[in-house]
Parts: sequence; C-alpha cells; structure tokens
Amino acid sequence: MKNRFKTFISNDIGIDLGTANTLVHVAGAGVVVSEPSVVAVNQKTGQVVAVGAAAKDMLGRTPGHIVAVRPLVDGVISDFEVTEEMLAYLTRKSEEGRKKWLGPRVVVGVPSGITNVERRAVRDAARSAGAREVYIVEEPMAAAIGIGLPIHEPAGNMVVDIGGGTTDVAVISLGGIVHSRNIRIAGDKLNSDIMSYLRNEFKILIGEKTAEDIKINIGNLTPGDAPLEMPVRGRDLITGLPREVVVTDADVREAIGLSIDTLIDSIKEVIEITPPEVVSDIMYRGIYLVGGGALLRGFRELLEEALKIPIHIADDPLTAVVRGTGIILTDIESFEDALIKNEDDLPYTN
Repeated sequence: MKNRFKTFISNDIGIDLGTANTLVHVAGAGVVVSEPSVVAVNQKTGQVVAVGAAAKDMLGRTPGHIVAVRPLVDGVISDFEVTEEMLAYLTRKSEEGRKKWLGPRVVVGVPSGITNVERRAVRDAARSAGAREVYIVEEPMAAAIGIGLPIHEPAGNMVVDIGGGTTDVAVISLGGIVHSRNIRIAGDKLNSDIMSYLRNEFKILIGEKTAEDIKINIGNLTPGDAPLEMPVRGRDLITGLPREVVVTDADVREAIGLSIDTLIDSIKEVIEITPPEVVSDIMYRGIYLVGGGALLRGFRELLEEALKIPIHIADDPLTAVVRGTGIILTDIESFEDALIKNEDDLPYTN
C-alpha cells in the first residue's frame, strides 16, 4: 500500500536533456516522451508557440517574427527561459492522465565535463519546471546503467555516447568515471560537414534537416557492394533557382571523413591515459556505442578496425541514457556514487 501511495502522489521522471532530442522516462511507464529539443517563440509577444516535433517542423519555414530555436547548444543550456518552458511542457506531457499531489523527483542526464555553472542552470531549469528534487548524472554513466553494464564491479567498462551536439567518451569502474572526454563532434557537426560539402562541391545550398536526411539515408563509412544514392533538392548558389542533384554514400564519406577521424583519435586518447589493468578489461569486454551516432552505417566496423577492440552497439541506443535515469530513480541510494556530487549539485528540495 505504501509503494502504491508513493506512486500516486509523485511521478518520478528521468530526463535525457539532449541537443537534438529530449526524452522523458516516467517511473512505472517507461519512455513516454521523445521530442526534438526545439522551441518556436513569437518574438513580438515573447510567447512560446510550439515545442518539440511541432516546433522542429517550423525550422526554416516561419515568418520573421516567429523563430524556431534550439535552447541547448553542445549539450548545455544556452537559453535558460526557453529551456525552462521546454522542460515544463515535457513534464506536463509526461504527466497526462496521471494524478499527482507533489512535484516529481527528477534525474537529468548531462554531458560529462560541463561546468558547475552549467549544471546549476540545468538544476534550476528543472526546479522552475516543477521538480520537487533534482539529481544530476553524467550521460555516459546513465547510458552504462541503462544498457546493464556492471558499473559497480572493480572492472573497466567503456561507453561512447554519440549524441547531437557532443560525443561523450567515458571509462567506468567501481561506480565512478575513471577518465572521460567530451568532444564537440557529433550528429550536428556531421550535418554541418554535409552542408558545407554540397555547397563547395555541388554549388547547392541545403538546410540542416535535408543534411540529416542524407546522413541517415545514405551515410555509410564502409563502402558496400552497391553504392547508395539519393536525389537532393536545394538552391543553386549561382542562379539562385531550385536545383536537384544526386548525392552518393561516397560523397557523404568524403564530407564527414575528417570529423570521423578526429572522433576516433579522441577515443584513442582516452584509452591511452587509462590505467593498463582497466584497458585489459576493456579489451575483453569491448566498447559500447550509444546515442544516435551509433546507428551510422559502418562506424562500428571502422572503429573496430582502428582500435583492435570489440565494438558493440547497445540495444536501442537512442534511449540508453534515459533508461539509465529511470533505473537510478528506482533506487537512488544504490546509485549515489554515480550522481554528480558537489555543493552546487546537491539535490534541491522545494
């Protein structure tokens, strides 16, 4: 009866606060919200017009006084008020049809290596959106918990979380992060590379959404037997008129090749500063890929060839972090060592 009463008065929420997408996990219900981290704002009135998928559809298609913005840049808050509005909307949406008397306890996943000020901004935004208690966890740690790695054992586990704004590389052992690195090369940077390549090589201008479609549909880092291609429409830079070109997977490889090489070098650097005993564990257990970037064709094979270490793509890599926040909520005391602890990030209680 006690547990039923606790669930009734408060819906605990786990949030993966991502640059590209924000996901919400509700205790007992699983992942209930997955929305793009985009907010449309009316600049004349200052009011929020749309949040999530509805706002993303407006990107590049709004009148001058309505601006579709991403309130998170490289995984951290760049616009506090808009982030607060987005979190409040997602919290309300996750609580639809559920009775509650108190605000929820919230666990928020953030990139590794962000500053105390940035973490405080996340905590304050969640608090302003109605949270009763706020806990902060680094995303690679949450991902490791979400995919079921034995983080509490005295053995090394390595997670590479390739998100929208950043890639987190972390080595985990005994419930803590041994070494980590946050790299500003991820999905958004690859989209930008594709846009730049088409502008320089094809003299055609495309938008971010089209670049992402190209990456998803024909992106392949290891050449296959049959080439992949797709028609792409954009604005001709010379005539200013619409034009269609055919883009192949070879074009995409050339466009994003430098960024992928830099990403692999950064993963190597983390391994190089990891203690030898932990490296031996990683060689046996392998490296786990999570996040949307893990789904890029050929990346696992390319990374495996470069590192000579087994590479595993986690089941449902897009939800690994938010599933981890949900697991933490079930028993916060057991995962206390995994939470960020300093005086700026102690749980806030209203």
